[in-house]
Amino acid sequence: MELQLPPHEGVELSVVDMHTGGEPLRVILSGYPEVKGDSVLSKRRYVREHLDHLRRVLMYEPRGHYDMYGALIVDSELPEADLGVLFMHNEGYSTMCGHAVIALGRFAVDYKLVKEPQSPETQVNIHCPCGLVKAFVEYSGGKTGGVRFFSVPAFAFATADVTVTVEGFGEVTLDISYGGAFYAFVNAQRFGLDVTKSRTRDLVDAATAITVCVNNYSSEATANICVFAEAQVSHRCRSKKVRRAVWFIINLTFTCSQVDRSPTGSGVTARVALQYHKGLIQLNQSRTFQSGSTGSQFTGKAVEETECGDFKAVVVEVAGRAFYTGVSRFVQEPDDKLTHGFLLK
Repeated sequence: MELQLPPHEGVELSVVDMHTGGEPLRVILSGYPEVKGDSVLSKRRYVREHLDHLRRVLMYEPRGHYDMYGALIVDSELPEADLGVLFMHNEGYSTMCGHAVIALGRFAVDYKLVKEPQSPETQVNIHCPCGLVKAFVEYSGGKTGGVRFFSVPAFAFATADVTVTVEGFGEVTLDISYGGAFYAFVNAQRFGLDVTKSRTRDLVDAATAITVCVNNYSSEATANICVFAEAQVSHRCRSKKVRRAVWFIINLTFTCSQVDRSPTGSGVTARVALQYHKGLIQLNQSRTFQSGSTGSQFTGKAVEETECGDFKAVVVEVAGRAFYTGVSRFVQEPDDKLTHGFLLK
């Protein structure tokens, strides 16, 4: 029996919920009024200025939670784009989100936003606020699978010489890199932490202590924080036991202390660009990145040299899997005193 909402007043919003490596994505199907603007960036500005209450409805409790992430599909001004997207979270609107791109690639094929899917892969061009991102979705027998995407140009912004004084920890040396958003990379061992064993709260506290210092370092880049560690992980490949380098990552979004459950696509992009800049990897040399919180994995590799303004940059390919978790219809009744939701950390 199909469940129906009882008689009610107010806005009704329909969503498809997904996750990529454990990180949620709420794709908004209906309920938003017209989003005005002649570009994705102007639409982002319009939503922030005129429709932000709907972000709070869907991201905040009781319909969402502190770490919810959302995607609003909009029209793109680029003729080659299959869709435009606005990303949202508990404090606002981000410019790029790799885990969301992976989920949206699969969503776009399944919901027929791409007219003619092709096997073994279907290309989906997604216009994000940071630029056009090309995703490639495994497609066979009418079913979608893993997704890989090519990033916007990624580059090392500042390395080695970045030293900040962090209260309680003293001087900390870190790297800043761009992968659609800026990231500061700090080794967990510097704080006596282990990203696979330490409490998430302790990792968040360390990253939060660094955040203000990093953002005061440069007015040009407001950085997310990636707390990481490197390890050698054994696995079997056919009959031979091999070892590969895995980067364990805890990603903290700078604006809202939001912990990413996945290895984070833009963070992986920034990390690969940084490794390439330092000569630690070559073009098409793949690296595996594992979430310190869920154990889910992405792969990343630099596939092409390019430029971004004055910076030498690379295009990075990131790959992962996304899964559906449900479909929901939410109501915003006008006499609900919590109609715009609330946040509890």
